[in-house]
Amino acid sequence: MALTIQQIPRMDQRMILSPQMQQAIYLLQVPLQELSVIIRNEMVQNPLLEDSNEQREATDAGPNADSDKQDPGELEFQAEVDRLAEMSDEWKEYFFQDQNFSSRRYYSVDEEKRNFMENSITRSETLSEHLLNQLNTSLITGPEKAVAEIIIGYIDENGYLTETPEDISLQSGISPEEVESALKLIQTFHPAGVGAQDLRECLLNQLKTRKNPDPLAYEIVDRFMAELGAKKYPIIARALKTTPEMVQQAAEYISALDPKPGRIFGPDDTFYVTPDIYLKKDDDDYRIVFNREYTPRLRISNQYRKLLTNPETSEKTREYIREKLSGGLWLIKNIRLRQETLYKITEEIVKRQKEFFDKGVAYLRPLRMTEVAPIVGVHESTVSRAVANKYIQTPRGTFPLRYFFTSSLTNSAGDDISSLSVKKMIEKIFAEEDRHHPLSDQEVVKMLAEQSIELARRTVAKYRKALKIPASHLRKRY
Repeated sequence: MALTIQQIPRMDQRMILSPQMQQAIYLLQVPLQELSVIIRNEMVQNPLLEDSNEQREATDAGPNADSDKQDPGELEFQAEVDRLAEMSDEWKEYFFQDQNFSSRRYYSVDEEKRNFMENSITRSETLSEHLLNQLNTSLITGPEKAVAEIIIGYIDENGYLTETPEDISLQSGISPEEVESALKLIQTFHPAGVGAQDLRECLLNQLKTRKNPDPLAYEIVDRFMAELGAKKYPIIARALKTTPEMVQQAAEYISALDPKPGRIFGPDDTFYVTPDIYLKKDDDDYRIVFNREYTPRLRISNQYRKLLTNPETSEKTREYIREKLSGGLWLIKNIRLRQETLYKITEEIVKRQKEFFDKGVAYLRPLRMTEVAPIVGVHESTVSRAVANKYIQTPRGTFPLRYFFTSSLTNSAGDDISSLSVKKMIEKIFAEEDRHHPLSDQEVVKMLAEQSIELARRTVAKYRKALKIPASHLRKRY
C-alpha cells in the first residue's frame, strides 16, 4: 500500500482576536504608569497623534492663535474625522470630571522639573565600595592591603564571607596567617558583624562591639543558637542556671542585632504606588475621579487632517495618513473603553462598599467578581484584568482594587461577612491577649463563636499564619 501526500482544503471556524481587540485587552490590564509609556511610544510611532494639552499651550503662546481654522475643502473624509473627534471629546469629558482635583494643565516647565528630579537620583554606595573606602583610609599598605581587598571580594551582599579562610588561602596562594590577619581587620569595619562566616559568628562580633554587652546574651548566642531560634527559654534557663524571664530579656537584647548587616547597602526595594482613581467625598456621597497626570489627552493632528483633505496631496501620502488615522482611532477608542470599564467597576465597588469607606474595614462586605461582571456587562475575566495592578486613593487610604473583592463567610444569623473582616477581628483578638497566657487557636474559635462567627480551628490557624502571628508557645512571655 503506497503512501502519498495530498493537500485537502477544508473549512474551519475559529475564534481569533483581532489586533485591535488584543490591544484593548492589553491596555485594560496595564497599570497607569505603563499606560503612559505605551501612549507616548505610540505618539512617537504615529505622527497623527498629539497631546492636546501641549498643543493648546503652543497654540496659545504662538502668534497665529486663530490659524487653526478648517479649510473649505475638508469634506472628503469629514465623517471619519468627526467620528474620531466625537470619541476624543467623550474621552476628554471622562478625564475632566473635576476641575479642582488633579486637573491642572501640565506645561513643559512641569515636565522639566519632573525630569530633573528623576535624573538627579544618585546611585547608592554598595557594601564592597563601603568596605574598600574604609580600607583605603586605614593605616595598612602593601601586601596586607592587597589581601584585604581579595577578602572583600568574597563578601556577599548580606555581609557574610562566602568562602572559608582556608579556601581563600588555597585559591589565592596567600598564607592562612595573612588571610586570618586581614579578615580580623575587616571584621572591625562598619557595619558591625561584616565578614562573618555564619549567623552565630555575626551576632557574636556585633555583641563584641557593644559597650557593656549582656554576658548572658553572649553565652546564649555562643552555645544555644538552635534553642534560641525555637524560643525554648526554659531549656536554656536550666542549662545556664537562670530564670526563663532573664533568658527572654536576653533574647530581646539579641533580637536588636542585625542578622544581615550588609543589607543596609542593598538596592532600594521601595514600591511606589500611583493610583489610577481618586475617590473624593462630597457631603454624604463619593465621587470617582481619574488620575490624569501621567496620561496625555490624545487627539488627531489638525495638520494631517488638512493634508488628508488637500487635493494636492499624493495618493501614497493619503494612504499613509489613512493607515495612521485608523491606528490612532483604535488607540483612543481602546483607552476610552479602559476608562469606561474601570469607572463602572469602581462605581459598583463604591456602591457595595460604602459602609467600608464611611466606617472602616470591619464593615467590608464580601464581593465577588462574578457579581460585578453582569452589572458592568463584561465577563468576570475582564473584571479580573481591569482591577489587576490598579489602585484607588480613598479617604481611608490607598488600596488595590482587588482588595475589595473578598470571599464570604456566613455567621450564625445567616448573614454574609467578609473574610478580610474576620481576619481583622482575629488580629485584634491576638493583639489584645495576655502575653503571659497567650490564646490558643481553639480559644479564638470560642471567642468568635460568641460573636456569631462559626469557624473551624484549622481556619483560624490558616488566618493566623497569613497574618504572620506565631503559635501560642512562641508568643508566650515569662
